[in-house]
Amino acid sequence: MNKSKIKKKLMVERRGFTLIEMTIVLFIISLLILIIIPNLSNQRKHAQGIHSNAMVSVVQSQVDAYYSEFPKAKHVTLAELHNKGYLTNKQLKEANDDGIKIKDSQAVK
Repeated sequence: MNKSKIKKKLMVERRGFTLIEMTIVLFIISLLILIIIPNLSNQRKHAQGIHSNAMVSVVQSQVDAYYSEFPKAKHVTLAELHNKGYLTNKQLKEANDDGIKIKDSQAVK
């Protein structure tokens, strides 16, 4: 056999990845996962903080609207805002879940 036939035969027989190649690919994938997962966790915490601040703003705007309609009212609660139609069921639940309270006519977390 001449060299070109031997070379062709060797090229034809190799049809898969070697163990080293597979190990390198798995190592690279695991590194990428280790980089991505902490970033996703931080993004979730950041989004929850933004949502919580937005809920405080919503509740505060509804408190202000309530006092505009009832200027002689001394104190308002989340339940009263809900009963008067200023907060929906979902908003009331989210405000309670976020620990938002109304103190001295101010919505605070």
